Amino acid sequence: MASFVRKVPTSSGARAVQIVHKTGRQVVGIEHIGSAHDAAGLAALMEIARQRLHEGQEALDLAGASSGSAVPSGLSGARVTGMRAQLLWDVLTGAYRQLGFEQVRDETFRALVCARVVEPTSKADTLRVLADLGVPGPSLRTVWRCLVRCVERDYQGTLATACLAHAVSGAAGALSLVLYDVTTLYFETEIEDDLRKVGMSKERRVDPQIQVGLLVDPAGFPLELHCFAGNMAETRTLIPVLQAFAERHSVTDMVVVADAGMLSAGNLNALEDKDFRFIVGSRISKAPYDLAEHFEAHGDYFTDGQILESDRVMGTRTAARSRRVVYHYSFSRSKRDNRAIEAMLDGPRRSPPALVPSSGTGS
Repeated sequence: MASFVRKVPTSSGARAVQIVHKTGRQVVGIEHIGSAHDAAGLAALMEIARQRLHEGQEALDLAGASSGSAVPSGLSGARVTGMRAQLLWDVLTGAYRQLGFEQVRDETFRALVCARVVEPTSKADTLRVLADLGVPGPSLRTVWRCLVRCVERDYQGTLATACLAHAVSGAAGALSLVLYDVTTLYFETEIEDDLRKVGMSKERRVDPQIQVGLLVDPAGFPLELHCFAGNMAETRTLIPVLQAFAERHSVTDMVVVADAGMLSAGNLNALEDKDFRFIVGSRISKAPYDLAEHFEAHGDYFTDGQILESDRVMGTRTAARSRRVVYHYSFSRSKRDNRAIEAMLDGPRRSPPALVPSSGTGS
């Protein structure tokens, strides 16, 4: 289990300090330390969080060497002028170099990337992270100039090429399968612009957001990343990301795996027209008509793990094409779904209103 300290903005405009515990990619616990409205309060909360995170961990008292306190032999009279997380920084810069990112040849960019691995925060606050690590950092103006260089020199393309080279280095020299997914990132502001737009939110938020499409290899290593306007439909992000990847690396034959959010006749036709093959996964809520022969012969009986195949015409009019469909039956999944349905049916039901005869006069 990994634990780290993070700062998150609150709805009141303060900054909350938390200790996050994760197992793999799953958050298993969050300890809230407190919230601060100024830099001094935030620094105090960060120090409390660090002490709690490393509670019971002993440290070599180098600072006491110059004050006459008891120190290890050989350090008498020593004076601490600075501290540096050298091992951590060597590991980060070594991984940066191993991935081939040194092709960018920008020391400021490397410092920003490595520092944000330690603590994902704003570009301005990244300078504080570098100072905590004991690493000489650039000025804030140098950081802004670095961001301009990122666009002018197409750092994204350079890094994407390096990522693909790393992904295929341990394989047979080719990448035949990629996975695609899309997510949204929201901003705590009410102001929209050309990119940040209010759109369909899985978290039911009404804040401006952006769409982020990510292409990865079978092991989950990132290959291509693109941002889209927040009000763009998820299905419309797939083709631009794949097309950029194909043009950047001259890819002509590849299998793309996506989820049900990409399941549209237009997308599938476009993939075929661009010589991409695809696997699109989706759960079905009712028995498909193209398995009528099975239901007629066996009813609703399936063996666990049973696989059935059929052909189905997808799309309408000129966009209709016949495609292979593979069905996989899971007994545990079916059992879980049936329990959920039964729980909804057995839940409290609203009783019908009582009928009260109306009074009146007869003739």
